[in-house]
Order: sequence, then C-alpha cells, then structure tokens
Amino acid sequence: MLGLGVMILSLAIVRGFKQEIREKVRGFSGDLQVVKIDLNNSYENSPFQADPDFVKKAQRLPLITGVMPFATKPGIIKSKSEIEGVELKGVDKTYDWTFLAKNMLTGHVINFKDTAEAKKQLLISQVIASRLRLKVGDKILMYFVQEPLRVRPFTITGIYSSGIEDVDKTYVVGDISLINRLNNWNPDQIGGYEIKIADFNRLDEANNSINNILPVKLKSYTVTDTYPVIFSWLGLLDGNTKVVLGLMIIVAVINMISALLIMILERTTMIGILKAMGANNWAIQKVFLYNAFYLIGLGMLLGNLFGFGCGYFQYRSHFFKLEQASYYMNFVPVQFYWLDMVLLNIGTLIICLLVMIGPSMLVTRITPVKAIRFK
Repeated sequence: MLGLGVMILSLAIVRGFKQEIREKVRGFSGDLQVVKIDLNNSYENSPFQADPDFVKKAQRLPLITGVMPFATKPGIIKSKSEIEGVELKGVDKTYDWTFLAKNMLTGHVINFKDTAEAKKQLLISQVIASRLRLKVGDKILMYFVQEPLRVRPFTITGIYSSGIEDVDKTYVVGDISLINRLNNWNPDQIGGYEIKIADFNRLDEANNSINNILPVKLKSYTVTDTYPVIFSWLGLLDGNTKVVLGLMIIVAVINMISALLIMILERTTMIGILKAMGANNWAIQKVFLYNAFYLIGLGMLLGNLFGFGCGYFQYRSHFFKLEQASYYMNFVPVQFYWLDMVLLNIGTLIICLLVMIGPSMLVTRITPVKAIRFK
C-alpha cells in the first residue's frame, strides 16, 4: 500500500512540477521566437520589417495558435528613492494576455483601446515592485541609455508574479510603439515574433515547420534554447522519479516475499497433509499464489486510495508549501496522468506476481513425512 501510494504521488508531483514550470516559462516567452539573423547578443532586438505574409502562413499551420510581434529594450526605472535596471518588453493589442492576467497580483493588463494612454502604461513584477517600493497607480520615470538620453514617464497599471526568477527580476511590459519611437524605427518595424503552439510535446516539429516558411534573413529558436538551465533541471526530475519508483518496487517485492514465506512456514503441516492426500506441487503452489494475489490486490486498492486521496487533497488545498525562490512556485503541484497510473498499477501487479513464483517453489522442498511432524 505505502509503496504504490508513494509511487503514485511521485509521478503526480513530478508531472505537476514539469507542467507548472513549463507553462510559466512558455506563458511569458512563448514557445518559439523569430528574430533577425545577426551577431547581436544584447538585450535590444535588431529591427526588421513586419511580414504579414509570414504571419498568415504561420497561422495556417496546424500546430500554431498565435503569432505576436514584440520588441525589447533595456532601461533604468527610477522611483522616489531607488533605481533598478530592467528590460522593457514591448507588445501590441494582438498579444495574448492569458498568462499575465492569470498571474496578476494587483491592477490590470495594458488597455490598448486608448493608444495614447497605452504608451504610458507599464506592468512590473512583484520583485521589482518590492525593490523599488512601488504599487499600482504610482508614477515613475524610465531612462533609456542612448544618444541622446531618453526619459519617459509611466504609470504602474499592474503588478504580476510569474514565479520564474529570471523573468520577474528582469522584465517589465509596455507598448511596442514606444520602443519604435525611442529607436527611431519605422512604424511597421518590430524586434521579433513570439509564437505559441498547441502541443508543447511537438515543439521541435513546430520549429521545423516555422523554419520552412521563414524569410531568408530571419531565424527561430525555441523556449528550451532561451532557458536551458530550467529545462535541463526538469529533465533531471525524470531520473529522480525512476530512482524512487525502483526503490519502492524493491520495498514492495521484499515485503511480499517475506509475507509469502511466512505463510508457507505457518502452513507446513497443511502442505504435508495435502501432499499425502495426492496433491502435486503446482496445485499447492497455486493456493499460496492465489492468497498472495489477494494480498497484492488489497494492498494496491489501499495504495491507490492513499495516493489519489493525498494527491487530490493537495490539488484542491495546496496545503504543502514550497519556497518560491527555489522551486518557482509556492506550493507542491500535482497532476495525474491516467495512462501513467494505469501502467504503474499493471506493472506493479505483474512484477509482484512474477516474483512470488520463486518463494512458492519452497513448497517442492517440503516432504509429507517431515511436514506432518512439523510443529
């Protein structure tokens, strides 16, 4: 029961971790980004002309759910008593606000209905807000280091918390048209396209499809290329899960072997009587294997109740907490994937039953005369 329950929780928690963190990262940065091919490694994108034909072709691809222009530009935010270096991410009215709206702590996202007001609105993270002692409605100045130095006033309209340290300590979100004006770009120039896909498991396939229709001077890269450390860490979780599953299977097998051996020793006299009455070894073995199957089935039933019960409780209540700075979230996430659970139960049952055949062979070593005299 405990072995299977722990295995169910291990799989559900690892699935939950990978899903939650992956959704956080791709929610802010998209699944794919298309930028200009050059040697620019700075925080500021190299501009290129927006290509409506590419956008239409990309949107017709079955895996693509959204294509949104963006641009980035480094700057320095100055509050009344503090300053902070940040990167302004500029977006337009086509941007998918689903992720930021879900993770908004206070305030609201940028309203593009009034284009003049949209240029003055800014979203900042909770990390930056805490450092600069800002709240929704505060007015700030943002300095852009270029020749000549540019200063722009903003009003904080929203404070978000993505849970991803690299995002929260770096990015603020504003209007892309402001970056166009600061950089003296043409109105139809952008820094890149942010692309969202329907199925993250087909990320490489989607990237190949985009590369097939990209204009010559553009390149695409995936979110796993942008945040390699995070996705490498998520990959290591699979190894940890395999270790936990292996240890729990070993514990369950040892417990079942011990239980079967004890049952055989306790029924030695019965075995001798059955043999004296003409029962063969396999017939007697089946008696003990049927009993072992009953115990395994009962343990698996209780294990499923324990594992799914604890998982559902955590899913609904978020009772067990985590340190967000270390784990990118403030609670233990749980996600049940039914195919995993079915295969885990079937695999546990088969392994335990196969292992039981060995100890049951002890029946063949018992002779009727000695067994009947056994006390």
